[in-house]
Amino acid sequence: MELDKDLRSVQEVRDLVKASKAAGKVLAVYDAAKIDAIVQMVAAACDAQAERLGAMAVEETGFGVPADKALKNKLGSSILYDSIKGMKTIGIIAEDKEKRMFEVAVPVGVVAALIPSTNPTSTTMFKAIIALKGANTVIFSPHPNAVQCVLETVRVIRGALQKAGAPEDAVLCITEPTIQATNELMGHSDTGVILATGGPGMVRAAYNSGNPAIGVGAGNGPAFIERSADVPAAIRHIFESKTFDNGTICASEQSIVTERCLRKQVLEEVSRQGGYLLNDEESKKVARILLRANGFMNPAIVGKPANTIAQMAGVDIPAKTRVLLSEQTTVGEDNPYSREKLCPVLGFYVEEDWERACERCMEILHNEGVGHTMTIHSQDEAVIREFALKKPVMRLLVNTPAALGGVGVTTSLAPSLTLGCGAVGGSATSDNVTPMHLINIRRIAYGVRELDEIRGGEARGAPVQAARQQFSQAEIERIAAEVILRITNSKL
Repeated sequence: MELDKDLRSVQEVRDLVKASKAAGKVLAVYDAAKIDAIVQMVAAACDAQAERLGAMAVEETGFGVPADKALKNKLGSSILYDSIKGMKTIGIIAEDKEKRMFEVAVPVGVVAALIPSTNPTSTTMFKAIIALKGANTVIFSPHPNAVQCVLETVRVIRGALQKAGAPEDAVLCITEPTIQATNELMGHSDTGVILATGGPGMVRAAYNSGNPAIGVGAGNGPAFIERSADVPAAIRHIFESKTFDNGTICASEQSIVTERCLRKQVLEEVSRQGGYLLNDEESKKVARILLRANGFMNPAIVGKPANTIAQMAGVDIPAKTRVLLSEQTTVGEDNPYSREKLCPVLGFYVEEDWERACERCMEILHNEGVGHTMTIHSQDEAVIREFALKKPVMRLLVNTPAALGGVGVTTSLAPSLTLGCGAVGGSATSDNVTPMHLINIRRIAYGVRELDEIRGGEARGAPVQAARQQFSQAEIERIAAEVILRITNSKL
Protein backbone atom coordinates (compact mmCIF):
# COMPACT_ATOMS: atom_id res chain seq x y z
CA MET A 1 0.00 0.00 0.00
CA GLU A 2 1.35 3.40 -1.02
CA LEU A 3 1.29 5.87 1.87
CA ASP A 4 0.55 9.56 1.41
CA LYS A 5 3.48 11.94 1.73
CA ASP A 6 2.47 13.16 5.18
CA LEU A 7 2.08 9.60 6.49
CA ARG A 8 5.43 8.56 5.00
CA SER A 9 7.13 11.53 6.62
CA VAL A 10 5.61 10.80 10.03
CA GLN A 11 6.76 7.16 9.86
CA GLU A 12 10.21 8.32 8.81
CA VAL A 13 10.42 10.51 11.91
CA ARG A 14 9.46 7.63 14.18
CA ASP A 15 12.16 5.48 12.63
CA LEU A 16 14.72 8.29 12.92
CA VAL A 17 13.95 8.87 16.59
CA LYS A 18 14.39 5.16 17.33
CA ALA A 19 17.77 5.11 15.58
CA SER A 20 18.82 8.37 17.21
CA LYS A 21 17.99 7.11 20.68
CA ALA A 22 20.06 3.97 20.07
CA ALA A 23 23.02 6.06 18.95
CA GLY A 24 22.66 8.17 22.08
CA LYS A 25 23.24 5.12 24.25
CA VAL A 26 26.61 4.66 22.55
CA LEU A 27 27.62 8.30 22.97
CA ALA A 28 26.61 8.19 26.64
CA VAL A 29 29.55 5.92 27.55
CA TYR A 30 32.20 8.03 25.81
CA ASP A 31 34.53 10.10 27.96
CA ALA A 32 35.32 13.77 27.41
CA ALA A 33 38.41 13.07 25.31
CA LYS A 34 36.47 10.83 22.92
CA ILE A 35 33.63 13.34 22.54
CA ASP A 36 36.06 16.20 21.91
CA ALA A 37 37.87 14.17 19.26
CA ILE A 38 34.56 13.50 17.51
CA VAL A 39 33.55 17.17 17.64
CA GLN A 40 36.93 18.26 16.31
CA MET A 41 36.69 15.86 13.38
CA VAL A 42 33.15 16.98 12.52
CA ALA A 43 34.16 20.67 12.68
CA ALA A 44 37.18 20.05 10.43
CA ALA A 45 35.08 18.17 7.88
CA CYS A 46 32.51 20.96 7.75
CA ASP A 47 35.19 23.65 7.49
CA ALA A 48 36.79 21.82 4.57
CA GLN A 49 33.46 21.88 2.69
CA ALA A 50 32.49 25.44 3.68
CA GLU A 51 32.75 26.94 0.19
CA ARG A 52 31.04 24.08 -1.63
CA LEU A 53 28.14 23.85 0.80
CA GLY A 54 27.77 27.63 0.87
CA ALA A 55 27.43 27.75 -2.90
CA MET A 56 24.97 24.86 -2.79
CA ALA A 57 22.81 26.72 -0.24
CA VAL A 58 22.62 29.82 -2.45
CA GLU A 59 21.85 27.76 -5.55
CA GLU A 60 19.00 25.88 -3.86
CA THR A 61 17.39 28.68 -1.85
CA GLY A 62 18.22 31.73 -3.97
CA PHE A 63 19.19 33.59 -0.79
CA GLY A 64 22.47 35.36 -0.08
CA VAL A 65 26.04 35.40 -1.34
CA PRO A 66 28.19 32.24 -1.74
CA ALA A 67 31.33 33.76 -0.19
CA ASP A 68 29.36 35.00 2.83
CA LYS A 69 27.59 31.67 3.18
CA ALA A 70 31.06 30.07 3.28
CA LEU A 71 32.09 32.37 6.14
CA LYS A 72 28.90 31.48 7.99
CA ASN A 73 29.80 27.81 7.52
CA LYS A 74 33.19 28.47 9.08
CA LEU A 75 31.45 30.24 11.96
CA GLY A 76 29.28 27.16 12.44
CA SER A 77 32.27 24.81 12.36
CA SER A 78 35.92 25.83 12.97
CA ILE A 79 35.24 29.20 14.66
CA LEU A 80 32.65 27.53 16.86
CA TYR A 81 34.99 24.66 17.71
CA ASP A 82 37.76 27.02 18.80
CA SER A 83 35.36 28.67 21.25
CA ILE A 84 34.00 25.45 22.81
CA LYS A 85 36.92 23.00 22.72
CA GLY A 86 37.81 23.68 26.35
CA MET A 87 34.22 23.65 27.55
CA LYS A 88 33.45 20.94 30.13
CA THR A 89 30.30 19.10 29.03
CA ILE A 90 31.02 15.45 29.91
CA GLY A 91 31.23 13.75 33.31
CA ILE A 92 32.19 15.81 36.37
CA ILE A 93 32.35 19.41 35.18
CA ALA A 94 32.75 21.33 38.46
CA GLU A 95 33.63 20.69 42.10
CA ASP A 96 33.57 22.83 45.25
CA LYS A 97 35.41 20.99 48.01
CA GLU A 98 34.71 23.66 50.61
CA LYS A 99 30.94 23.48 50.08
CA ARG A 100 31.14 19.71 49.48
CA MET A 101 29.38 19.78 46.12
CA PHE A 102 30.17 18.65 42.62
CA GLU A 103 28.35 18.78 39.29
CA VAL A 104 27.85 16.14 36.60
CA ALA A 105 26.84 16.89 33.00
CA VAL A 106 23.87 14.90 31.74
CA PRO A 107 22.94 14.81 28.02
CA VAL A 108 19.45 16.06 27.15
CA GLY A 109 19.10 13.18 24.66
CA VAL A 110 17.59 13.55 21.21
CA VAL A 111 17.74 17.14 19.95
CA ALA A 112 15.08 18.12 17.41
CA ALA A 113 16.74 20.81 15.30
CA LEU A 114 14.64 22.96 12.98
CA ILE A 115 16.64 24.52 10.14
CA PRO A 116 15.70 27.77 8.31
CA SER A 117 16.18 28.42 4.61
CA THR A 118 18.14 31.64 5.24
CA ASN A 119 21.16 29.94 6.87
CA PRO A 120 20.64 26.23 6.20
CA THR A 121 24.10 24.69 6.00
CA SER A 122 25.75 26.80 8.70
CA THR A 123 22.89 26.25 11.16
CA THR A 124 23.04 22.50 10.51
CA MET A 125 26.76 22.44 11.26
CA PHE A 126 26.32 24.60 14.34
CA LYS A 127 23.49 22.57 15.87
CA ALA A 128 25.19 19.25 15.15
CA ILE A 129 28.40 20.34 16.84
CA ILE A 130 26.81 21.83 19.97
CA ALA A 131 24.61 18.75 20.32
CA LEU A 132 27.51 16.30 19.95
CA LYS A 133 29.64 18.30 22.38
CA GLY A 134 27.16 17.35 25.10
CA ALA A 135 26.98 13.69 23.97
CA ASN A 136 23.53 14.27 22.46
CA THR A 137 22.14 13.05 19.18
CA VAL A 138 20.34 15.32 16.73
CA ILE A 139 17.62 15.01 14.09
CA PHE A 140 17.21 17.83 11.59
CA SER A 141 13.95 19.08 10.14
CA PRO A 142 15.00 21.26 7.20
CA HIS A 143 12.95 23.97 5.54
CA PRO A 144 11.41 22.47 2.37
CA ASN A 145 13.31 24.98 0.24
CA ALA A 146 16.69 23.88 1.63
CA VAL A 147 16.38 20.09 1.84
CA GLN A 148 19.19 19.11 -0.51
CA CYS A 149 21.90 21.38 0.93
CA VAL A 150 20.98 20.31 4.47
CA LEU A 151 21.04 16.63 3.50
CA GLU A 152 24.46 17.11 1.90
CA THR A 153 25.75 18.84 5.05
CA VAL A 154 24.46 15.93 7.13
CA ARG A 155 26.21 13.51 4.76
CA VAL A 156 29.51 15.32 5.39
CA ILE A 157 28.96 15.20 9.15
CA ARG A 158 28.04 11.51 9.13
CA GLY A 159 31.19 10.76 7.14
CA ALA A 160 33.23 12.46 9.85
CA LEU A 161 31.41 10.48 12.55
CA GLN A 162 32.27 7.24 10.78
CA LYS A 163 35.96 8.18 10.56
CA ALA A 164 35.91 9.08 14.27
CA GLY A 165 34.49 5.67 15.17
CA ALA A 166 31.22 7.18 16.39
CA PRO A 167 27.70 6.05 15.48
CA GLU A 168 26.60 7.77 12.26
CA ASP A 169 23.00 7.81 13.48
CA ALA A 170 24.01 10.42 16.06
CA VAL A 171 23.17 12.89 13.27
CA LEU A 172 20.07 12.28 11.17
CA CYS A 173 17.78 14.28 8.90
CA ILE A 174 14.21 14.10 7.65
CA THR A 175 14.40 13.51 3.90
CA GLU A 176 10.78 14.40 3.13
CA PRO A 177 9.91 17.37 5.35
CA THR A 178 6.26 18.13 6.01
CA ILE A 179 4.43 20.03 8.72
CA GLN A 180 3.20 16.70 10.05
CA ALA A 181 6.76 15.32 10.22
CA THR A 182 8.06 18.37 12.06
CA ASN A 183 5.18 18.22 14.54
CA GLU A 184 5.80 14.51 15.09
CA LEU A 185 9.48 15.17 15.78
CA MET A 186 8.81 18.07 18.15
CA GLY A 187 6.11 16.21 20.07
CA HIS A 188 7.72 12.75 20.20
CA SER A 189 8.02 11.34 23.71
CA ASP A 190 11.71 10.54 23.13
CA THR A 191 12.63 14.05 22.01
CA GLY A 192 14.75 15.69 24.70
CA VAL A 193 14.74 19.31 23.57
CA ILE A 194 13.80 21.34 20.50
CA LEU A 195 16.18 23.89 18.97
CA ALA A 196 13.87 26.11 16.93
CA THR A 197 15.35 28.58 14.46
CA GLY A 198 12.90 30.00 11.94
CA GLY A 199 9.66 31.93 11.61
CA PRO A 200 7.45 33.00 14.54
CA GLY A 201 4.78 30.39 13.76
CA MET A 202 7.25 27.55 13.82
CA VAL A 203 8.82 28.79 17.06
CA ARG A 204 5.37 29.01 18.70
CA ALA A 205 4.67 25.44 17.57
CA ALA A 206 7.91 24.31 19.22
CA TYR A 207 6.92 25.87 22.52
CA ASN A 208 3.43 24.31 22.25
CA SER A 209 4.77 20.84 21.47
CA GLY A 210 4.83 19.61 25.05
CA ASN A 211 8.62 19.15 25.02
CA PRO A 212 11.28 21.58 26.27
CA ALA A 213 12.22 24.08 23.57
CA ILE A 214 14.75 26.81 22.91
CA GLY A 215 13.31 29.18 20.36
CA VAL A 216 14.40 32.53 18.98
CA GLY A 217 12.28 35.44 17.87
CA ALA A 218 12.37 37.77 14.89
CA GLY A 219 15.03 40.43 14.64
CA ASN A 220 14.33 44.08 13.82
CA GLY A 221 17.28 45.89 15.31
CA PRO A 222 17.69 49.64 14.89
CA ALA A 223 21.16 51.17 14.65
CA PHE A 224 21.44 54.47 16.54
CA ILE A 225 24.11 56.91 15.37
CA GLU A 226 24.67 59.31 18.28
CA ARG A 227 26.24 62.76 17.83
CA SER A 228 29.63 61.68 19.20
CA ALA A 229 29.90 58.79 16.73
CA ASP A 230 32.54 58.35 14.07
CA VAL A 231 29.98 58.68 11.27
CA PRO A 232 32.07 57.22 8.40
CA ALA A 233 32.90 54.18 10.55
CA ALA A 234 29.27 53.83 11.66
CA ILE A 235 27.95 53.78 8.07
CA ARG A 236 30.73 51.40 7.05
CA HIS A 237 29.79 49.01 9.86
CA ILE A 238 26.07 49.21 9.07
CA PHE A 239 26.60 48.63 5.35
CA GLU A 240 29.08 45.79 5.98
CA SER A 241 26.43 44.15 8.11
CA LYS A 242 23.40 44.84 5.92
CA THR A 243 25.12 43.59 2.77
CA PHE A 244 26.72 40.54 4.40
CA ASP A 245 24.96 37.60 2.77
CA ASN A 246 22.45 40.23 1.58
CA GLY A 247 21.07 40.76 5.07
CA THR A 248 19.91 37.23 5.90
CA ILE A 249 21.22 37.21 9.49
CA CYS A 250 18.40 38.20 11.86
CA ALA A 251 20.76 40.31 13.95
CA SER A 252 21.44 42.63 11.01
CA GLU A 253 20.26 46.24 11.21
CA GLN A 254 16.77 47.02 9.93
CA SER A 255 16.77 50.79 10.40
CA ILE A 256 19.04 53.74 11.14
CA VAL A 257 18.07 56.24 13.83
CA THR A 258 20.10 59.41 14.20
CA GLU A 259 19.96 62.90 15.71
CA ARG A 260 18.88 65.88 13.61
CA CYS A 261 22.25 67.56 14.00
CA LEU A 262 23.82 64.60 12.15
CA ARG A 263 21.23 64.19 9.39
CA LYS A 264 23.20 65.91 6.63
CA GLN A 265 26.50 64.26 7.55
CA VAL A 266 24.92 60.80 7.80
CA LEU A 267 23.17 61.10 4.42
CA GLU A 268 26.34 62.38 2.75
CA GLU A 269 28.22 59.38 4.10
CA VAL A 270 25.40 57.04 3.07
CA SER A 271 25.67 58.31 -0.50
CA ARG A 272 29.47 58.18 -0.49
CA GLN A 273 29.47 54.53 0.62
CA GLY A 274 26.93 53.27 -1.90
CA GLY A 275 23.60 53.91 -0.21
CA TYR A 276 20.60 55.31 -2.07
CA LEU A 277 17.89 57.37 -0.33
CA LEU A 278 14.57 56.62 -2.00
CA ASN A 279 12.22 59.53 -2.65
CA ASP A 280 8.55 59.33 -1.61
CA GLU A 281 7.31 57.73 -4.81
CA GLU A 282 10.19 55.24 -4.93
CA SER A 283 9.65 54.39 -1.26
CA LYS A 284 6.01 53.51 -1.96
CA LYS A 285 7.02 51.24 -4.84
CA VAL A 286 9.60 49.36 -2.79
CA ALA A 287 7.22 49.15 0.19
CA ARG A 288 4.70 47.25 -1.95
CA ILE A 289 7.08 44.33 -2.46
CA LEU A 290 8.56 44.10 1.06
CA LEU A 291 5.49 42.47 2.62
CA ARG A 292 2.91 40.01 1.33
CA ALA A 293 -0.82 40.70 1.55
CA ASN A 294 -0.99 38.71 4.80
CA GLY A 295 1.46 41.13 6.47
CA PHE A 296 4.43 38.75 6.50
CA MET A 297 7.79 39.31 4.86
CA ASN A 298 7.83 38.64 1.13
CA PRO A 299 10.23 35.69 0.56
CA ALA A 300 10.98 37.00 -2.93
CA ILE A 301 13.06 39.87 -1.49
CA VAL A 302 14.94 37.82 1.12
CA GLY A 303 18.68 37.67 0.52
CA LYS A 304 18.51 39.62 -2.73
CA PRO A 305 20.90 42.51 -3.55
CA ALA A 306 19.70 46.13 -3.64
CA ASN A 307 19.64 46.41 -7.44
CA THR A 308 17.48 43.28 -7.76
CA ILE A 309 14.98 44.63 -5.24
CA ALA A 310 14.87 48.00 -7.03
CA GLN A 311 14.29 46.25 -10.35
CA MET A 312 11.47 44.19 -8.85
CA ALA A 313 9.87 47.41 -7.59
CA GLY A 314 10.35 49.27 -10.88
CA VAL A 315 12.80 51.81 -9.43
CA ASP A 316 15.90 53.06 -11.23
CA ILE A 317 18.97 53.37 -8.99
CA PRO A 318 22.71 53.87 -9.57
CA ALA A 319 24.42 50.66 -10.70
CA LYS A 320 26.76 50.47 -7.72
CA THR A 321 24.06 50.91 -5.06
CA ARG A 322 24.64 48.63 -2.07
CA VAL A 323 21.77 49.59 0.28
CA LEU A 324 18.36 51.23 -0.14
CA LEU A 325 17.09 53.66 2.52
CA SER A 326 13.70 55.28 3.03
CA GLU A 327 13.15 58.16 5.45
CA GLN A 328 10.23 57.42 7.75
CA THR A 329 8.34 59.14 10.58
CA THR A 330 6.02 56.32 11.70
CA VAL A 331 6.34 52.86 13.18
CA GLY A 332 3.73 50.15 12.85
CA GLU A 333 2.81 46.73 11.49
CA ASP A 334 1.62 48.32 8.26
CA ASN A 335 4.90 50.18 7.70
CA PRO A 336 7.35 47.66 6.18
CA TYR A 337 10.30 50.00 6.74
CA SER A 338 9.75 49.62 10.50
CA ARG A 339 9.63 45.81 10.21
CA GLU A 340 12.25 43.09 9.73
CA LYS A 341 13.65 43.10 6.18
CA LEU A 342 16.16 40.33 5.47
CA CYS A 343 17.67 42.21 2.54
CA PRO A 344 19.72 45.43 2.01
CA VAL A 345 16.83 47.83 2.78
CA LEU A 346 16.80 50.18 5.78
CA GLY A 347 14.31 52.54 7.35
CA PHE A 348 15.82 55.95 8.21
CA TYR A 349 14.60 57.97 11.22
CA VAL A 350 15.75 61.41 12.38
CA GLU A 351 15.06 62.55 15.96
CA GLU A 352 15.79 65.79 17.81
CA ASP A 353 18.13 64.32 20.45
CA TRP A 354 19.38 61.06 21.90
CA GLU A 355 16.53 60.82 24.42
CA ARG A 356 13.93 60.93 21.62
CA ALA A 357 16.07 58.56 19.58
CA CYS A 358 16.08 56.19 22.54
CA GLU A 359 12.28 56.22 22.58
CA ARG A 360 12.12 55.67 18.81
CA CYS A 361 14.41 52.64 19.07
CA MET A 362 12.19 51.11 21.72
CA GLU A 363 9.10 51.81 19.60
CA ILE A 364 10.71 50.00 16.65
CA LEU A 365 11.69 47.04 18.83
CA HIS A 366 8.28 46.68 20.43
CA ASN A 367 6.74 46.80 16.96
CA GLU A 368 8.85 43.75 16.04
CA GLY A 369 12.12 42.25 17.23
CA VAL A 370 11.83 42.91 20.95
CA GLY A 371 14.48 41.01 22.93
CA HIS A 372 16.81 40.39 20.00
CA THR A 373 19.61 42.85 19.10
CA MET A 374 20.34 46.52 18.42
CA THR A 375 23.44 48.61 17.86
CA ILE A 376 24.66 52.00 19.02
CA HIS A 377 27.45 53.99 17.40
CA SER A 378 28.79 56.43 19.98
CA GLN A 379 31.88 57.54 21.89
CA ASP A 380 29.81 58.75 24.86
CA GLU A 381 29.92 56.05 27.53
CA ALA A 382 27.16 57.74 29.53
CA VAL A 383 24.75 57.50 26.59
CA ILE A 384 25.83 53.92 25.88
CA ARG A 385 25.10 52.94 29.48
CA GLU A 386 21.70 54.66 29.36
CA PHE A 387 20.83 52.60 26.30
CA ALA A 388 22.13 49.46 28.03
CA LEU A 389 19.82 50.09 30.99
CA LYS A 390 16.68 50.77 28.98
CA LYS A 391 16.68 48.87 25.69
CA PRO A 392 14.48 45.72 25.55
CA VAL A 393 17.18 43.64 23.82
CA MET A 394 19.50 40.86 24.96
CA ARG A 395 22.41 42.12 22.83
CA LEU A 396 23.33 45.81 22.69
CA LEU A 397 26.25 46.04 20.27
CA VAL A 398 28.58 49.04 20.33
CA ASN A 399 30.50 50.35 17.31
CA THR A 400 30.38 47.10 15.34
CA PRO A 401 28.40 45.51 12.48
CA ALA A 402 25.29 43.98 14.03
CA ALA A 403 25.09 40.86 11.85
CA LEU A 404 28.66 39.86 12.65
CA GLY A 405 28.73 41.22 16.19
CA GLY A 406 25.53 39.48 17.25
CA VAL A 407 26.78 36.03 16.22
CA GLY A 408 30.15 36.57 17.91
CA VAL A 409 32.46 37.20 14.94
CA THR A 410 33.40 40.86 15.64
CA THR A 411 32.58 40.80 19.38
CA SER A 412 33.44 38.58 22.33
CA LEU A 413 29.95 37.10 22.45
CA ALA A 414 29.76 33.31 22.16
CA PRO A 415 29.88 32.27 18.49
CA SER A 416 26.34 31.12 17.78
CA LEU A 417 23.71 30.91 15.06
CA THR A 418 20.85 30.69 17.55
CA LEU A 419 20.34 33.93 19.47
CA GLY A 420 17.94 33.89 22.42
CA CYS A 421 15.58 36.82 22.94
CA GLY A 422 14.84 36.35 26.64
CA ALA A 423 11.42 36.40 28.28
CA VAL A 424 10.53 39.76 26.71
CA GLY A 425 11.00 38.19 23.28
CA GLY A 426 9.21 34.95 24.13
CA SER A 427 12.40 32.89 24.33
CA ALA A 428 13.55 30.44 26.98
CA THR A 429 17.02 32.01 27.07
CA SER A 430 18.63 35.41 26.60
CA ASP A 431 21.96 33.87 25.58
CA ASN A 432 23.77 33.09 22.40
CA VAL A 433 23.04 29.36 22.50
CA THR A 434 26.05 27.09 23.20
CA PRO A 435 26.60 23.43 24.15
CA MET A 436 25.87 24.38 27.76
CA HIS A 437 22.22 24.85 26.78
CA LEU A 438 22.08 21.21 25.64
CA ILE A 439 23.14 19.56 28.86
CA ASN A 440 21.41 19.18 32.18
CA ILE A 441 23.48 19.45 35.34
CA ARG A 442 23.15 16.92 38.13
CA ARG A 443 24.30 18.41 41.43
CA ILE A 444 25.68 16.19 44.18
CA ALA A 445 25.55 17.87 47.58
CA TYR A 446 26.82 16.39 50.88
CA GLY A 447 25.22 17.30 54.18
CA VAL A 448 27.18 20.08 55.90
CA ARG A 449 24.91 20.95 58.82
CA GLU A 450 22.36 19.30 61.12
CA LEU A 451 18.75 20.29 61.73
CA ASP A 452 19.49 21.02 65.38
CA GLU A 453 22.15 23.51 64.31
CA ILE A 454 19.71 25.29 62.04
CA ARG A 455 17.16 25.53 64.85
CA GLY A 456 19.88 27.19 66.87
CA GLY A 457 19.05 26.16 70.46
CA GLU A 458 22.09 25.69 72.71
CA ALA A 459 20.62 22.67 74.41
CA ARG A 460 19.63 21.11 71.14
CA GLY A 461 22.92 21.97 69.48
CA ALA A 462 25.17 20.89 72.35
CA PRO A 463 24.94 17.13 71.73
CA VAL A 464 25.83 17.65 68.09
CA GLN A 465 28.83 19.83 68.93
CA ALA A 466 29.98 17.37 71.57
CA ALA A 467 29.74 14.52 69.08
CA ARG A 468 31.77 16.45 66.55
CA GLN A 469 34.51 17.10 69.07
CA GLN A 470 34.92 13.33 69.55
CA PHE A 471 35.74 12.70 65.88
CA SER A 472 38.27 14.12 63.45
CA GLN A 473 37.14 15.56 60.12
CA ALA A 474 38.51 12.49 58.35
CA GLU A 475 36.47 10.19 60.59
CA ILE A 476 33.32 12.23 59.97
CA GLU A 477 33.87 11.97 56.21
CA ARG A 478 34.46 8.22 56.49
CA ILE A 479 31.27 7.69 58.48
CA ALA A 480 29.29 9.85 56.03
CA ALA A 481 30.62 7.84 53.09
CA GLU A 482 29.60 4.57 54.78
CA VAL A 483 26.12 5.89 55.43
CA ILE A 484 25.74 7.03 51.81
CA LEU A 485 26.95 3.64 50.57
CA ARG A 486 24.46 1.79 52.77
CA ILE A 487 21.61 3.98 51.57
CA THR A 488 22.63 3.45 47.94
CA ASN A 489 22.76 -0.32 48.37
CA SER A 490 19.53 -0.45 50.31
CA LYS A 491 16.53 -2.08 48.64
CA LEU A 492 14.60 1.02 49.62
